[in-house]
Amino acid sequence: MKPAPFDYIRAGSVDESLDALHELGDEARILAGGQSLAAMLNMRLVRPTALIDISGLRELDRAETRDDAIEVGAACTQAALSHRLSREGRHPLLEAALPHVGHYQTRSRGTVCGSIAHADPSAELPLCLMALGGEVLLRSRQKRRRVPAEAFFLGVISTACAPDEMIEAVRFPLPKPAYGYAFDEVSRRHGDFALAAFAAIAGPRTIRMAVGGVADRPVSREWPMLEGAALDDALNAFAWELRGQDDQHATAAYRRGLVRKVGRRVIEEAMRCRG
Repeated sequence: MKPAPFDYIRAGSVDESLDALHELGDEARILAGGQSLAAMLNMRLVRPTALIDISGLRELDRAETRDDAIEVGAACTQAALSHRLSREGRHPLLEAALPHVGHYQTRSRGTVCGSIAHADPSAELPLCLMALGGEVLLRSRQKRRRVPAEAFFLGVISTACAPDEMIEAVRFPLPKPAYGYAFDEVSRRHGDFALAAFAAIAGPRTIRMAVGGVADRPVSREWPMLEGAALDDALNAFAWELRGQDDQHATAAYRRGLVRKVGRRVIEEAMRCRG
């Protein structure tokens, strides 16, 4: 299939893109990398009357350390962030997760913020943002606001971003001393969306784990330091709380088993990696 007809607006500045959003509201969509949006357009799952292209805005093409987080602008590609992190070696969770995001060719075009905006419950970057307790920086013509990851993801491809807002950047908190980080996922093939994905953070006294691909959004839990049967019981309870459903890719029972087994393995890896 081909997209329904739409107008194309190549924004010359952030203000220009915000003016267009203010005028068009939910009739418009922001285009950055297009790796998620283009497929939805082709299948006519969305039919905007206009696309606002921000891919050429250099002020949004950034990934920089600000305060205690890596702040990634809306035009920064996944490949660019991965290259920076591999060079600096400063964020073990993102470094582990990014190679699982699609394929190299899609990461060279797909943006970090685009993945967050798309909010696929199986996607790796929303999962990492949730695990880390990150933030989404939203901007409209009238105001800016910060939304915690816990409040941003509302459901399948549903977020707290208003029709006249765009994601200006996302903030991934930096690793903490004496904390360990680990990531893993199970998929049919490398580059496919995960049947279940796991991000774990182990501190001196707590364990935090986020799971994607089971519920309608990434979900996180934090426990005191647990081992043995106590950890098994916590993971079993979490697996049932996620209320996974059967689909064409896997059964709910299979995904619950992944939470128990792979989730435990990822937690144990995070515990071993503590500084």
